[in-house]
Amino acid sequence: MKRLFTLFIFTGLILSGCKNRYYTEGDFAIVPKIDSHIHINSDDGVFEDQATADNFVLVTLNVDHPEQPDIRTQYDWAVSSVQKHPGRVFFGATFHFDTAGWGTEEWSRRVISQLEKDISAGAITVKIWKNIGMTVRDKNGKFIMVDDPGLNPIIDFIKSKGLPITGHLGEPRNCWLPLAEMTVKSDSNYFSKHPEYHMFLHQEYPSYEDQINARDNFLKKNPELTFIGCHLGSLEWNVDSLAARFDRFPNMAVDMSARICHLQYQSAKDRERVRNFIIKYQDRLLYGTDVDYKGSNNPDSFKKRMHDTWVDDWKYFATDSEMTSDKFDGKFQGLKLPKEVINKIYHKNAIKWYKLPVNN
Repeated sequence: MKRLFTLFIFTGLILSGCKNRYYTEGDFAIVPKIDSHIHINSDDGVFEDQATADNFVLVTLNVDHPEQPDIRTQYDWAVSSVQKHPGRVFFGATFHFDTAGWGTEEWSRRVISQLEKDISAGAITVKIWKNIGMTVRDKNGKFIMVDDPGLNPIIDFIKSKGLPITGHLGEPRNCWLPLAEMTVKSDSNYFSKHPEYHMFLHQEYPSYEDQINARDNFLKKNPELTFIGCHLGSLEWNVDSLAARFDRFPNMAVDMSARICHLQYQSAKDRERVRNFIIKYQDRLLYGTDVDYKGSNNPDSFKKRMHDTWVDDWKYFATDSEMTSDKFDGKFQGLKLPKEVINKIYHKNAIKWYKLPVNN
């Protein structure tokens, strides 16, 4: 009888220990989290209020994007948010890639002068965007890629400040496919509305491989640079391909913003492959959503959508629930990652890679 009682207690401790290795859906609110890739383009405080309610710190990234407010306006909103929410909001600077004077010392001095001011105001990173490689050209009409020597003074300046570069370089591989062959609806919907970026229609532009090769060459040239690739580093289509880059470039991390559906798509086909990848490279992955907030006439509606997005992603990473997505057909199972992995991708990695002095 005593032996049976001891066995019962031992079994209970094992089961309790296994249970404590994982979070539940209900733990979402109590765990500190960082959304490492969003865009605050408003001063109404709605996004920040929901982040506080859901226990999130925010990293808002300025971007040289034609559909965004001008860079200085983005900067003003970002700094305002940081000042109103110290330790809860951080921002990344960027620069306008004006090709007038490109390649000259004056061009570099002008960009560096502005970045110096932005960094002095608290910028934690400098973001470069896909216009490098996909839009901007030199005076001879040649596309300017990220490994172009003309960018060296800017990159050297950022490195001298000890800051990482956050890079959205290239696009998902779907961008080079016909709409009907794209794997997720978020891509087919986006490129149907932005044919200027749908590279299947622009065969004269650099290829997907050109974009990735230029980025890889850029990292090879700058091995000491801390680089955070946006959107799974534009290697969203295959975790093995991303793993190969992690193995080659130890100072490279990626955020998952706007590409979690690609992980889910791969999960539907081979859950363990995706799960094992995340566990193996748990120190190199940052959670993010890429939500762009420009103010709202219905703040409660935005807050609910943001909360639902965050909870849905948490459910995928933290539980083994059966799930569906509006971005592709079929069912998939949550990854149920161990607590220590969740803590890293949701919190510790952003602190480490961006050197964030967070309050929680």
